[in-house]
Order: sequence, then C-alpha cells, then structure tokens
Amino acid sequence: MTHPGIEELVTRRGEESVSLEWLGERLRDFVDLNPEFETPIERFATWLARLDDEDDE
Repeated sequence: MTHPGIEELVTRRGEESVSLEWLGERLRDFVDLNPEFETPIERFATWLARLDDEDDE
C-alpha cells in the first residue's frame, strides 16, 4: 500500500524536528480550515497521545 502524502512529508520535511506542541497547533489549524476532518484528526491525536499506554493494547 502506498501513502503518497506521507511519503511527500517524509521527503520534504523528514530532516526537521518539531515539538508536539507545534504539531498540535498545526492539527488545530488544519481542522479549523477543514472541519469535515475533525473526527479522523481527533482519533489520530488520541492514538498518538496514548501510543505508549500499556492499558490500551
């Protein structure tokens, strides 16, 4: 399975380091501009936030 948007992100910005605060702000900006994506973005953010939680496995 290919993921062109993810591949572009890695190619164009893969060497950069960002904070999770910065990422959270960009996700908020994206949802403000594209409210139809609120649910998947919220699910993605929750998944990232809980990634290391042993209870969710």
